Amino acid sequence: MIKIWHISDTHTYHELLEIPDVDIVIFSGDCSNPSNPYYNEPEVRKFIEWFGSLKISHKIAIGGNHDTSIEKRLVTPGDFAKEGIIYLENNSTEVLGLKIWGSPITPEFGVGWAWNRKREKIHKVWDSIPNDIDIIVTHGPPKTIMDLSYNKDHELEFCGCSNLFKRIFTINPKAVLFGHIHNCDGIINAGIRQIPNLQTIFSNGSVVTDGKFGKLSSNGNIIEV
Repeated sequence: MIKIWHISDTHTYHELLEIPDVDIVIFSGDCSNPSNPYYNEPEVRKFIEWFGSLKISHKIAIGGNHDTSIEKRLVTPGDFAKEGIIYLENNSTEVLGLKIWGSPITPEFGVGWAWNRKREKIHKVWDSIPNDIDIIVTHGPPKTIMDLSYNKDHELEFCGCSNLFKRIFTINPKAVLFGHIHNCDGIINAGIRQIPNLQTIFSNGSVVTDGKFGKLSSNGNIIEV
């Protein structure tokens, strides 16, 4: 078995995490906060330095909607590579025999954020996921899987992507790792779940709670595949 530590949405509080003994660490995006890419860049660079320093053999990361400096290429995939990190952006890699595909794309919400796509067109991204992928890493969740939060009208809503869920159901990968939707107002989204008729382990690796940044509500998830 291969042991994976999955984390997401550290929002500059990565140094509060306790580092486990694992084979692979996978980050699902949102290491930073500001939407302005020039203010965003220093936060992302600090995260890359920390992530690269971890005494874990294999490190994989994607961006999130807050990581605007990566989308604008103020921070590049090469900056990750220099620190020994595999950066994925709608492409795949193979680590310890596992085929891993990653994407920062999320359904459109608000303005000024990175990698937002209209819901009616986002399926084109998920259609590009190879059928033989073992692990899918995204920033946002599939719809109805640990994705309950409040919309702009403060009404509860499943915020994930239905097209992503459909593609996952077709592929039936070993694991799907995401974040983006944090814990909020008594709602727990962080954690691990499985559903009937799929072998897939679903992991929401977000480590913060909305309105309570500054301390961690989770240390991410440990998954064995």
